[in-house]
Amino acid sequence: MIHARKDYDRIQDTAGLIPADEPVFLVRGQDVLGAETLRFWARRNTEIGGDSILTQKALDHAEAMEKWPKKKKADL
Repeated sequence: MIHARKDYDRIQDTAGLIPADEPVFLVRGQDVLGAETLRFWARRNTEIGGDSILTQKALDHAEAMEKWPKKKKADL
């Protein structure tokens, strides 16, 4: 799995479900745009007929991100 940030390379898929050359992107709870990003993803997932349970999980996660006490702009 290929991360956008090299310091995230330590985050691995131990089950081996993500191919080694597949790009992934991690959005943290402290990212000021995190909850908004997940809500956008959830809306688009619904629009394309994506799994409604996954949409709800994303929205629940967005709510938890919204409540995260530390907020900052993303950095590299």
